[in-house]
Amino acid sequence: MRQAQVSRDTLETRITVRIDLDGSGKASLATGVPFLDHMLDQIARHGLIDLEVQANGDTHIDDHHTVEDVGITLGQAFAKALGDRKGIRRYGHAYVPLDEALSRVVVDFSGRPGLHYHVQYARARIGQFDVDLAREFFQGFVNHAGLTLHIDNLRGDNAHHQCETIFKAFGRALRMAAECDERAGGVIPSTKGAL
Repeated sequence: MRQAQVSRDTLETRITVRIDLDGSGKASLATGVPFLDHMLDQIARHGLIDLEVQANGDTHIDDHHTVEDVGITLGQAFAKALGDRKGIRRYGHAYVPLDEALSRVVVDFSGRPGLHYHVQYARARIGQFDVDLAREFFQGFVNHAGLTLHIDNLRGDNAHHQCETIFKAFGRALRMAAECDERAGGVIPSTKGAL
């Protein structure tokens, strides 16, 4: 049962995340940031992860704390659901297009946090969503899930398309990396014997 529930309660946000890594892609999302809900739905759907996120944040100031803290809490939930990481594939990658946009995401559940984020958005906002917050989400996730994450938007003229290809590819890469590998025999996927 690769499931987890994690809550985060600060002066800026109150967040609860529930995940099932072996789900069917169902999502129940209420972060108070509509575009973030749309992107989290991409992770759930394309990662085949059942995902519930409830968040109340200081969005009257801006969306920064909510977006970052959802990334942190989701990363903590992933780490908890993966446990000792025995038998997982560890690595995952995906290329995802959406019309003119194309992104590549590569994941390594290495135990070492590292984000390499190469995205030049066509504009600074998608509706009311500040595109800088996408990086904050991924940085929070990486730091708390313990993985190395490479994100490259290879092309795109529409910021919504660019961002959506990134989140879809992220979901696909997570799915591949977190999958149980029957041939691995429940062994930690590292010559060190630890991640």
